[in-house]
Amino acid sequence: MTTTTLGRRGGAAPVRARSFRHRPGVVALLYLSPWLVGFGLFFAYPLLATVYFSFQRYDLFSLEPVGLLNYRYFLQDEAAWTSIRNTLWLVAVMVPLRVAFGLGVAQLVTRLKAGAGFFRTVFYLPSLVPLVAGTLGFVYLLNPGTGPVPALLSAVGLPSPDWFGDPAWAKPGLTLLALWSVGDLMVIFLAALLDVPRQLYEAAALDGAGAWQQFFHITLPVIRPVLMFAAITGVIQTLQYFTQAMVAARVASGGTDSAGSVFVPGYPDQSTLTFPEWLFHQGFRDFAMGYACVLALILFAVSMVFTLFLLRQFRGVEEES
Repeated sequence: MTTTTLGRRGGAAPVRARSFRHRPGVVALLYLSPWLVGFGLFFAYPLLATVYFSFQRYDLFSLEPVGLLNYRYFLQDEAAWTSIRNTLWLVAVMVPLRVAFGLGVAQLVTRLKAGAGFFRTVFYLPSLVPLVAGTLGFVYLLNPGTGPVPALLSAVGLPSPDWFGDPAWAKPGLTLLALWSVGDLMVIFLAALLDVPRQLYEAAALDGAGAWQQFFHITLPVIRPVLMFAAITGVIQTLQYFTQAMVAARVASGGTDSAGSVFVPGYPDQSTLTFPEWLFHQGFRDFAMGYACVLALILFAVSMVFTLFLLRQFRGVEEES
């Protein structure tokens, strides 16, 4: 018997255990295995399946290879391009307004000397309301026929637009709904603002800096990581904007279009039709799953491009500062 197989007391050495300990890659894979399994089952496999089905005519019951036909159809789909324009409008308008309004409310709450807890609760509560219930209530409040807000504006002599019945005001109405439920961002910004060192403001005040100078030269640079988080998550969420637009359109239209037929998404005149909503209708109303997979891949690619662009912009600002 060789000495390499003997333990300290003459017994057989745990050769397998010893060789296992000398393989750190295997140990690392074992620790990573829960994440790897989850990544494979819930991300990699669905993504690869989506790519595969995008080249098929798939209606949940049959498969027929069609090559690039689904992709060519997307280039000719006017409703898809309308939904893209609406979604990009929401990204360009809704996201900056939500970030600015949430930061402004948080800044206001930090300045309050009395009742700060009450106002934090008041501004945060709307974000806890379920999306469907909140949208229903908001559409009712702004309804020009029965809503109390138009009646109040008329009582004081102010005009009230048809928020969810006029194509020119439908997306601004959805933006108001998003600002009403800005409490989630307000809480995040509030925590960031309270974490800014007070001595920085005191030193700036001694140097003669005003409130706006302190805000732009102290507050914004310190909370820049939180701003980056709010902007990126806001863009991703808005690119996936679905529930509020669909519920508002269905309630405003009464469940039917202007001709009294089956409800057409995006009422009025496709002004609230978002890209995820069109994807949903293609996949689960028309059962064009192959084409819906094409739309899903486009949404995934656009989200990745926006995220990488914003990350690069924020990193560039940090390097310059």
